[in-house]
Amino acid sequence: MSIPPRFPITRDQIADVVATFYSRVRKDTDLGPIFAAHVDNWPQHETKIMGFWCNALLHERSYNGNPMQAHMDAGNVKPAHFAIWLPLFDSVLTEKLPHDTAQSWSALAHRIGQGLKFGLETYTAKPGDVPNLAG
Repeated sequence: MSIPPRFPITRDQIADVVATFYSRVRKDTDLGPIFAAHVDNWPQHETKIMGFWCNALLHERSYNGNPMQAHMDAGNVKPAHFAIWLPLFDSVLTEKLPHDTAQSWSALAHRIGQGLKFGLETYTAKPGDVPNLAG
């Protein structure tokens, strides 16, 4: 028995969003250098992220990485970068997808982003730092 998608979306739509997003990331003055420091093979990276989103949206078993660990290990990903990443991602979703689909995917992306941001804040916190619970 297969689990239905979280909301109506196809693999082709996911692929289009991922490709468009990373095309824009490469041009972004803040995010571009961060990714360039870690991504040598863009098609391979996009395939990996495509697997992540197909797993999250279509319930496929196409991703087995650890996004939190990857972001922590990068060393140059900061909590503040999510304030750049998420609006850029939202702009691609809005451009490429029907309104309800874009809104549903955006809500999930924001939940994931908040979790990653919180994890990075916790990982980089110094003893005595007050946690940022405002999100």
